Amino acid sequence: MAEVYPINSFSPNTRIPIEDDESHPHVITISPEESSTEANSANPIEAWLPLTESREGNLWTCVFHLISSGIGVQALLLPVAFASLGWAWGTICLSLGFIWQLYTIWVLVQLHESVPGTRYSRFLQLSMAAFGPKLGKLLALFPVMYLSGASCVVLIINGGKAMELFFNEVRGTSSSALTGVEWFLVFTAMAILMAQAPNLNSVAGFSLVAAITGIAYCTFLWALPVAKGRVSDADYGSPSSANESGMGRMSDVLNGIGIIMLSFRGHNLILEIQGTLPSGQKIQSRKTMWRAVMISYAIVMIILFPLAIAGFWAYGNKVPSSGGMLKAFSSFHGSSTSKPLKGLIYLLLLVNCLTSYPIYAMPVFDNLELSLISQKKNNKPCSRLVRACSRLFFGGVTFFIAVTFPFLPSLAPLIGAVALPLTLAYPCLMWIAMKMKVKKSAPNTDCKSGGDVAVWGLNLLLGSLGMALCVLLVVGAVWSLADKGLHANFFKPE
Repeated sequence: MAEVYPINSFSPNTRIPIEDDESHPHVITISPEESSTEANSANPIEAWLPLTESREGNLWTCVFHLISSGIGVQALLLPVAFASLGWAWGTICLSLGFIWQLYTIWVLVQLHESVPGTRYSRFLQLSMAAFGPKLGKLLALFPVMYLSGASCVVLIINGGKAMELFFNEVRGTSSSALTGVEWFLVFTAMAILMAQAPNLNSVAGFSLVAAITGIAYCTFLWALPVAKGRVSDADYGSPSSANESGMGRMSDVLNGIGIIMLSFRGHNLILEIQGTLPSGQKIQSRKTMWRAVMISYAIVMIILFPLAIAGFWAYGNKVPSSGGMLKAFSSFHGSSTSKPLKGLIYLLLLVNCLTSYPIYAMPVFDNLELSLISQKKNNKPCSRLVRACSRLFFGGVTFFIAVTFPFLPSLAPLIGAVALPLTLAYPCLMWIAMKMKVKKSAPNTDCKSGGDVAVWGLNLLLGSLGMALCVLLVVGAVWSLADKGLHANFFKPE
């Protein structure tokens, strides 16, 4: 039987027993006197895996990671959400969604070291600790891997198209030298080459480039339309027809909310980013991580809100549901924009997609290597060749999915709905589960702050609302697809 210390709000003299058969992968249990920066030596497997191989991160590397995961191509669809929700409800939903997801990030940051001496450096690991090994894995494994893999697939699709647009702009022709599949292949080859960086901390430079390029092209895409003026026939009413059924209108509203939720992706990377920080008795990683969150998400807010509001002002409900602001800009203002400026926007988007790919792929790389290590009898780290081959395999899988489903970005409401529990519900429910375990293990412990009724009630309310909203959004997205259809161009990237 191992012993770990409880959540900080409880007495430091109380310990929580954890049965050996309930141990979790990657959990590090060390003595109170031992700094958690020494955790890798206490558990060698931690030093072999990409997410925790290096714990030499700092405030600014976390800021770079958080901005690059918080700003991306998914933000270009925000005006589409406003077209379904309208000015008032669009602004309200975007504001509430931002505050809600910021609170759940705070919860995850606190839960990362909720047991002193133990670091939960992976979303899946925390889920297993909170809900139990079987249920936790069942609830979190698919959404985490799905969100990471789907993000990489979308990056291939958008990055391949951006590469094509950039080279066509440079060549001064509308005809492409390569097919859509070939552009995807070139992009994937470059992305996998960049993804050979050994661990998450080593791609901090890529995150910095991704953050800068993401901020730049998002700013260009809302500032230029504002400078040039809104389109003459922009309409700010719902694009739905007047005789549309009530269920059809409701599905449009739910799809708009789903797009907003998708713009706040990245919760499957919060614990992983925090895991790159050193931590000890005097300075815990949560303090540095929360400072990084406040800095990065202030920047994210400054970028996302003008993009949504100014984009809807400029184009109204003319914003295409597939492509969002980029396609609207090309259609309505492309001819009046200089070629160098258009080429710069496409290049920024391309570089952003390339440098974001390794960041979103790291959780999958980590899981793949853990599976390979667990199958080895001698329990040794993966060699460079095995690591390179596993990442090449993942690149091949994402390339195949991108070619098979090149219309995946048009499924943004459905993707956002499926990934929503990771953002809005699971963190709150995991907080409750972890507190209940501590209370059950130490019923006589003073738990004044942990038993705060308001905090318990808030987490229970938000967790329940998050799960209910997830179900509604999935139903709305499926209904919309069944009602309006889908341009499913299988194996035919355009």
